[in-house]
Amino acid sequence: MKKTASIAQILFVMLSLTIAYGCKKDSMPANKPTVDSYLPMQVGNLWYANQENYTEIQDSVIIGGKLFYKFYSLIGGDGVAISFLRIDEQGKLIAGDTRNPAFRAVRGDFNAKVGDKFFTTGDGTDTDQEVTVIQKSDSEITFSFDAVYHPNLKGHPFQVKYIKGQGFPGNWTKLKINGVVYK
Repeated sequence: MKKTASIAQILFVMLSLTIAYGCKKDSMPANKPTVDSYLPMQVGNLWYANQENYTEIQDSVIIGGKLFYKFYSLIGGDGVAISFLRIDEQGKLIAGDTRNPAFRAVRGDFNAKVGDKFFTTGDGTDTDQEVTVIQKSDSEITFSFDAVYHPNLKGHPFQVKYIKGQGFPGNWTKLKINGVVYK
């Protein structure tokens, strides 16, 4: 009787494993993510070029009563950038600071139209930047940042683009968005 019960248990475990792993869907879905955000935010998201150049969302934190995501970037193997970002209820990409919970900077406005302008902090200091939406489609948006109050950087804008469903553009060797591995 014990032998029959043991065989039945083994067969049940094997059948369960066959069902669980035999019916597993392909982990490489279509090339384009289907997330409906210009910058998907979930702990574990990864934009990876190589071991010296990548960005990943490592954690979520509360700053000033709001949920932010910790973006960790390694640049060139030795440069580290840490940003705390969230998208607010109006579709604005907001940067925060754990050391200064009152600080807020608008890094993007995903609901803005081409030609719309806004300032990152609005305080008129040399770190405040004028941002202009210079391109927008159903699949991507591009912002131009100009440090209009800085004596040396004014008139030398730089652009930042976001791709809907992917976030940061790039020729990624690994791309993981909201738990789905695309590359």
